[in-house]
Amino acid sequence: MTPKNPGHRRGPLASTAAGVLLLLTLAGCAAGPATTPDAGSAPSASVSAPAAPGTPSAPPAASAPAPAAPAAVPPAQQRPPVMAASAPVTLAIPSIGVRTDLLHLGLEENGSLKVPEDTGNGAPASWYDGSPTPGERGPSVMLGHVNALGGNKGVFADLRKLTAGAEITVSRADGSTAVFTVDRGATYSKTGFPTLEVYGNTPGAELRLITCDGYDPATGLFDDNYVIYAKLKA
Repeated sequence: MTPKNPGHRRGPLASTAAGVLLLLTLAGCAAGPATTPDAGSAPSASVSAPAAPGTPSAPPAASAPAPAAPAAVPPAQQRPPVMAASAPVTLAIPSIGVRTDLLHLGLEENGSLKVPEDTGNGAPASWYDGSPTPGERGPSVMLGHVNALGGNKGVFADLRKLTAGAEITVSRADGSTAVFTVDRGATYSKTGFPTLEVYGNTPGAELRLITCDGYDPATGLFDDNYVIYAKLKA
C-alpha cells in the first residue's frame, strides 16, 4: 500500500495535525473469547486504534483527564537536525527479533485510525500516514497487533521487553535508514490516554510504537495501551 501523498509532506508542525487537532484517543482493542490470561496470547487480533472524540469507539470526553501540554518547541536554529521526508518501508527492532514491512494507513470515515488486517500471524505493522515520515521532525506513529488470530503473537507482542537505549531502525523509500533509540515505554488506560503527550509536536524526530495492553480475561478486552517513545539517533 502506498501513502496518500508519496514524496510530499506537510510542514514541520503538521506532524500532529491528525493527532492534536483531531484530539485522537485510543479505544477498541477487543480480544474476543479468551482462553488465556495474557494479552500476547489471546486468540484474536488486537491493536491500538486511536479515534476522534464523538465516534462510537472513543471514550466520553468528560471522563478523560486533561492531557499535559506538550513541551515548548525551541526556535528553529536550536532544534535537533532531522531527515528529509521519505515514506517508511520496513521496521526492525533487533533486540526483540522484529522485522516487518509497513503498511501505510490513514483514517476510517468515523475518524478512527485504520489498523492492519491480521491474516493469522499478527503482522505487518502500519505507519499512520497522517504523521511525519520517520526521521522528519515530530512524532511518527506506528501501530501493531499484540496478538493474532489462533492465539499467535502479534508483531508488537514484545514491546514491553524494550529498554532504554534499544535501537529501532526504519528503512525508507529513498534508500536511507532512520535509526531511533528507545527513550521509555508507558502504559495508559484507554479512558485516560494522554493525547498531546503521545501525538504532540516535538523539537526533533521521534517515533511512537503503539499496541494494546492490560488484557482482561473476564471481558475479553484490552483496557490499556502500551506506547514506546523513541528519538532519532544523533
